[in-house]
Amino acid sequence: MGGVSIWHWLVVGVIVLLLFGRGKISDMMGDVAKGIKAFKKGMSEEEATAVTTPAATTPADPLRTIEHQSPAPAQPTTAAAPVGERKAG
Repeated sequence: MGGVSIWHWLVVGVIVLLLFGRGKISDMMGDVAKGIKAFKKGMSEEEATAVTTPAATTPADPLRTIEHQSPAPAQPTTAAAPVGERKAG
């Protein structure tokens, strides 16, 4: 009872055909094939541009160190008097 026979697969296939129809399944498979072809074309174009353009030896953005960074803006100080010097009111 736990095994899957050819009859099980046939019933599943018939149900899928009834739900989706032959036209929709072939259209979906055609769209999948077009997507795969476009992906392969894009990958081959990317490899071709990587091979033809040599890598730059100098970085486009220079390396930033702490000396290159601007100092942090000063924090505004509050005019509150120390706790011991407050007037009792």
